[in-house]
Amino acid sequence: SPPRALPARPKYRPPLDPAEPAKELVRYANLMYDRRVVRGNTYALRVIPVSTQPSPLEIQRQREAWKRALARKRAKEQMQLRTPEPVEGREHIHVQTELYLEEISDRIIEIDTECQTDAFLDRPPTPFFIPAKTGKDVATQIEEGELFDFDIEVKPILEVLIGKTVEQALLEVMEEEELAQLWARQRAYAELRDAELAEVQRLEEQDRRYREEKERRRLQHMQMLQKQKETTEKIAAHAFAQHYLADLIPSVFNNLRESGFFYDPIERDIETEFLPWLMTEVEETLERKVLGRTVLDSLIRTVVEKRLDAFSPKPQTVAPAEESRPADALQEASETDTADQPLAEKEVTDQPFAEEQPSNHIPFQLDESDQAGTKDLETE
Repeated sequence: SPPRALPARPKYRPPLDPAEPAKELVRYANLMYDRRVVRGNTYALRVIPVSTQPSPLEIQRQREAWKRALARKRAKEQMQLRTPEPVEGREHIHVQTELYLEEISDRIIEIDTECQTDAFLDRPPTPFFIPAKTGKDVATQIEEGELFDFDIEVKPILEVLIGKTVEQALLEVMEEEELAQLWARQRAYAELRDAELAEVQRLEEQDRRYREEKERRRLQHMQMLQKQKETTEKIAAHAFAQHYLADLIPSVFNNLRESGFFYDPIERDIETEFLPWLMTEVEETLERKVLGRTVLDSLIRTVVEKRLDAFSPKPQTVAPAEESRPADALQEASETDTADQPLAEKEVTDQPFAEEQPSNHIPFQLDESDQAGTKDLETE
């Protein structure tokens, strides 16, 4: 690509204008001293929560530090030497002073390149290694009987083989005899062990029977003692009950008799049936008597008032019908009075007889009930 001129870009930052609002100061520091960088093991790391708000004192301290840093920076910029101002009609331009000019751009130039290789061929098989031939070929001829005689040379070999075979056979025979003896001893030991085991089992069974018999006898003796104790307690309880109930039965009968459990049926019938009827009849008779007396009193009062009126100083004519009517009423009242008196006397005379009649049978009936109650308690 053809070369081109670079855009004008200031080399230094523009000075801060006091009229413009203060921007956030960007702090550049070493990452190794930043608390957010983790160094070492992270298992016991103290994580700073993101949502934690700093305290007002910390905010005020940061603002004061930022103001001091800003004032220090302004003082440093004022003390720094600068390029003199350009004359009229000219201006300062940032120019590269390097030997080779370089275009500065944020975008990185990328180029795509392709390459194609040949296909791989199969590797041929590796040939066998054949060493190179060295030296000279020489031949010789051996006639029969020149090296060794077979009949003579084979004798020691045969002797060794036969000796080893016989020795091995003898070892096997001895081993078989030893095994037979071991088996015989094992059979004898097994028979002896079985006999001892049977004897031990017999003794254990005998001991078990002795222990069971002993336990059974002990339980039987304990049961006998328990039954004897229970029998003694029952006898003592029976004697105590007889002694305690000796005076209880008469008192119970007396209480039952007083409470009304033992009663005469005739007396109970008289008390529940006859006496209420008698009292009702007596009340009705007395009511009739009272009514008759009341009527008689009213008639007498009427007659007396009329006689009083008749004998009063005022002249008064008395009709013969009116005089005959009080006389008839007086005669009827006297007749009813005389008729009621024998009836009342008869009722009064009958009442003691009715009351005395069942009293003759009450003691006899109570004695029979007492005798029946005593017989029932004795049978129990």
